[in-house]
Amino acid sequence: MSLYDLQLTDWQKLLADQPSFRPKQIWQSIHERALRPELLTSLPKELREKLAGLPELNSAFKLLHLSADDRHLTEKAIFELNDGQVIETVLMHYADRSTVCISSQAGCAMNCAFCATGQRGFYRHLSIGEIAEQVIWAISRTRITRGSKRLSNVVFMGMGEPLANTRNVFGAIRRINEDIGIGARHITVSTVGIVPGIKLFTDLGLQVNLAVSLHAANNQKRSSIVPINNRYPIEQLTKALQEYANTTNRRISFEWAMMDGINDFENDARQLIALCIPLQAHVNLIPLNPTPGWPTKGSPFEKVVGFANILDNAGVAVSIRENRGTNIDAACGQLAGTLAESKTGERLSLTNSARMNIDALLD
Repeated sequence: MSLYDLQLTDWQKLLADQPSFRPKQIWQSIHERALRPELLTSLPKELREKLAGLPELNSAFKLLHLSADDRHLTEKAIFELNDGQVIETVLMHYADRSTVCISSQAGCAMNCAFCATGQRGFYRHLSIGEIAEQVIWAISRTRITRGSKRLSNVVFMGMGEPLANTRNVFGAIRRINEDIGIGARHITVSTVGIVPGIKLFTDLGLQVNLAVSLHAANNQKRSSIVPINNRYPIEQLTKALQEYANTTNRRISFEWAMMDGINDFENDARQLIALCIPLQAHVNLIPLNPTPGWPTKGSPFEKVVGFANILDNAGVAVSIRENRGTNIDAACGQLAGTLAESKTGERLSLTNSARMNIDALLD
């Protein structure tokens, strides 16, 4: 439970003895200014003392460890949640922006071959407040380290599959957009391709960005890398993405981790082009980052560039992601790679079908 799980109506009940404007005043301050209620000097001292003692206003987590890389331009926070689960949040600063990469689940059940989070297994969904509070932390941290510069972007690319936790993720998106004040087009949700989640995403008409962790453009290869492809093969995925693009008029991005000798051949690029052209999709090439459970190396940089050139020459918009945080296991696919096992909860993985029902995880 986080104070950010409270709704405005909850604040109105908590502060029933206060002036009618007080709940909205506190609500706006804890979101827009990222301040805890007891630190709001505009409140009477007696009220601040009362708020400090309310268990409902506890933080969702405590900071276990903070590490930095890239000359302190990348920071990784490891948080322990109130029930002992552990999540990671990554804050990245650039010349013109600051971006926070947030988690939506403790662990992940998708079991993508190269991903440390998937290797760890799934424990539970994060609540709206637990998701939103990561953004609040990033705003506060950016204020401390970057002065007047403000957090500008939020990406759901941390631990977990966002579209397996749609109720809380979509609720958190609204909180981040409407209350914290991050523009919808500065929010990106990444998915391995949960088709029902994409359809719901489309129906809600959210103007946030959608990124798909593709990594291969034929079913046989993709299923070996991203097992959920067995459930939602490329044909179903691209149909859902076409409906999304037609309805929202938003561009789709494909994430493609470059794996040496696996998905970096010219034929892989040609198959990817065939998917991208009808969707007018953008491709983000990601140098593969090392994880303990995946021995394959990333493609040499010259191979990444050659792959990008094939796409570019075919008219596909392509970029090569700047590698950030590899020395602190904060880069793409590395989150949870160095964490100890969670203190509580059952691990679930797609490799152990007898212990799970994927439908039960799609909220």
